[in-house]
Amino acid sequence: MVDFLTATQHPLERFAPALNYYLPKDINVIGAYRVNDGFNSRRCALSRTYQYSIVNRPAPSPLRRLTHLWIKESLDAEKMAEAAQLLVGTHDFRALAVGHPQGRSAVREVFRWEVARSEESIVIECEASGFLKQQIRKANGILTEIGRGKYSVNKVTEALAGDVGGTPLLPAHGLCLISVKYSSSTEFESS
Repeated sequence: MVDFLTATQHPLERFAPALNYYLPKDINVIGAYRVNDGFNSRRCALSRTYQYSIVNRPAPSPLRRLTHLWIKESLDAEKMAEAAQLLVGTHDFRALAVGHPQGRSAVREVFRWEVARSEESIVIECEASGFLKQQIRKANGILTEIGRGKYSVNKVTEALAGDVGGTPLLPAHGLCLISVKYSSSTEFESS
């Protein structure tokens, strides 16, 4: 979601088709809404949900190469799921956020961090009040190393305490924003 001020006289229902005309084909505006002047799409969000998708099989998937990370070694999704629960709650995620400014808080509330396997796919889904730059990719890097058997489940606790040495930063191409939640009192006038 994005928000912007405009003085245009165009009707609301024209915004999505007009924006889609100029956007690349892999981005699509699905709706436009009129909101009150105090609304800010980033600051007014209650939570954000992201998914990180992994293809876990001996050979890569040519059809999912742009949307999934390929890991050929068998991952223990149950251990990953157990470790992911240690990320839930209110924590200081500074150790997982490369370059986060010292003067800004790195405390975030994580509502859920789940790992699920379906055949050769592993999906890691997390929802929080907000995320720091690279926090998800670094945390999921730790989870994949736990899934490989390189670390114990306790590596998550150690990482939150500052010991992130040797843990990978997963590539961005497996990460996708799924949803953003707003208060039910937020008024959206739809097109």
